[in-house]
Amino acid sequence: MNSLRDELRFLFSGQGMPYEKVCLMVAMVITVIMSVLLSGNIAKDAKVAVIDLDNSAYSRELINHIEASEFMKVTAVLNTPQDPKELFYQDRAVAVVYFPPGLEKARYTGEAANLGVFYDNTSSAATSNIKEALNEIVGLDNAVANGDVGSSNDSLQGQLSLASRNLFNPQDSKDNGETLGFLLFFGAMFFTFATIGMIPRLRLSHQLDEVLLHGTPWDLLIRLVPYGFCLLVSWVVGLAVLRVWGDLTFSGSLLTFVVVQLFMIPTIGALSLFFGWTAANPGIASSRMILFIPGGFIFGGMTAPTTFFADWVVKFSHVFPLTWEFHFQRDIIARGAGFLDISQTFGAFLLYMGIVGILFCLRFNASRKELLAKQAAGAHQQEQMAALVKELAE
Repeated sequence: MNSLRDELRFLFSGQGMPYEKVCLMVAMVITVIMSVLLSGNIAKDAKVAVIDLDNSAYSRELINHIEASEFMKVTAVLNTPQDPKELFYQDRAVAVVYFPPGLEKARYTGEAANLGVFYDNTSSAATSNIKEALNEIVGLDNAVANGDVGSSNDSLQGQLSLASRNLFNPQDSKDNGETLGFLLFFGAMFFTFATIGMIPRLRLSHQLDEVLLHGTPWDLLIRLVPYGFCLLVSWVVGLAVLRVWGDLTFSGSLLTFVVVQLFMIPTIGALSLFFGWTAANPGIASSRMILFIPGGFIFGGMTAPTTFFADWVVKFSHVFPLTWEFHFQRDIIARGAGFLDISQTFGAFLLYMGIVGILFCLRFNASRKELLAKQAAGAHQQEQMAALVKELAE
């Protein structure tokens, strides 16, 4: 009973994780917020690009059928040859449909014709509904042409079929999906555990006051360098193991991936210091990791395709740093994109990085003002005490 009373005092003392609050908060987040955010389980209005080299009335009719599907949304129609891989960069499309020249002619002459479909198989779940919808469109079109459904035109012959190809992860390897996602997620999570208690530790050792009075935010951010270096090395080693021992498909440049991480890792580190700033001790700070790391893993396209989420959820997910990390992972590692190919996404990330830097500097300056105000109050109190002692002495 003494042990129980002692532990109860510690639980409510504020010296450790406030579990009595955290457990209820987690329950509410999971049951209310997550159930709303994860309500979708099908791909709705997934982005589809069309390469239409026939440019006929029949091909435009097929495009309208695709656009009418609840699962697909045509975002681009090109009438010139194009490498379909480039249309997938920066998540601009989930599938690319190719209409060959002579498609309408084949429909009226009874010749067999194939529609080419290229699927982004970085997440096989993202394309399952699209595959089913395209097969239904082709089957219904053949039925109409052959007079089975609502057509009396004897000049039509339905011999249309789909020729599909899965890109980027054709064998549906787990090393290219869940395993790679866990490598990046757990690496970022333990990097956060190692750094989020830095500010409380410096406060307890009275080093933070010296930095606030005579230093700059860089004096704190520079402390992240050894931790960031360890994280970068661990990611590269993990990728090497998956590539040599496993069956990871690394299509892009390792140098491009590393350069991106030189911006990504400091951003995660700055957020780690920001969220742990006001914690009373490093133990309490560690519990705050849940506020900004897991969200990117859940909504960034690793646990479920982004096509399953509402548009506002996809946009909201970019407040989490790992959402950006998984964007770069899909483009550089899976799709083989170069730096210019991801320039738009990288530019948006630099804006995000700038916002994080501004928030960190504001937090630093606010703490400096609090410390100066506290010192001024202390000095004023000492002056009052000295005056009182002098008055009593007289």
